[in-house]
Amino acid sequence: MELDQLLLFIISLMANLFSALAGGGAGLIQLPALIFLGLPFGIALATHKVASVALGVGATLRHLRSSPLERRFALLILAYGMPGVILGASIILTVPDRMAELALGILTMGLGIYSWLSPELGQHLKPSHRKGPSLVFGGLVLFLIGVLNGSLTSGTGLFVTLWLVRWFGMDYKLAVAYTLILVGLFWNGIGAVTLGLLGDIYWQWLPALLLGSLIGGYLGAHLSIIKGNRLIKRSYEVITLLVGLKLILS
Repeated sequence: MELDQLLLFIISLMANLFSALAGGGAGLIQLPALIFLGLPFGIALATHKVASVALGVGATLRHLRSSPLERRFALLILAYGMPGVILGASIILTVPDRMAELALGILTMGLGIYSWLSPELGQHLKPSHRKGPSLVFGGLVLFLIGVLNGSLTSGTGLFVTLWLVRWFGMDYKLAVAYTLILVGLFWNGIGAVTLGLLGDIYWQWLPALLLGSLIGGYLGAHLSIIKGNRLIKRSYEVITLLVGLKLILS
């Protein structure tokens, strides 16, 4: 049992450190790892979602020191995204395990390919689409990402990061701060509550996962602020492709 807890802590630490660096992706490592260790998809998803809230706590403790959020955008992300999370979490528990794993693998590989085809994700702040119909459209896309976050949960934080960069003109570091704080804490929090009420959580594994998420989130956020992300981006692309292939072929 102690060896299991140590393994879970290491997996959680690595997954969440990586996620905090890249602006999303803890589910790309942590969720498949829980499945590979024997949990059914629904239980693994609920357990991962609860643990991922600690990522948001750790990252928030670091990012709020250097990246204060604009209240309007924070409320926009929460107002559009959280209903989508609840909807997605309600739907996913009715999907057969194998179908969910295949969808997770395909989505994961797609993220890696998209990242590889996009060498620059936003190096300068160029605000855009901040009012009118374009703002509403941006919010509706966040709602759809929220549905994915509540269901497949694979790299959806990175979707939010990329959308904030591409549509709203944020630079990468600022977009990562929004993602880790709002998605990590609030989206994942409401998703954890929904899945906990509708499904089952494997409580025995949570202490190690929570500790790894908290420490990994803080350290990853710190490194993303002071070091940049080119190396982690390449690592992300390799891991997404490998994990996606594993889930599809298993």
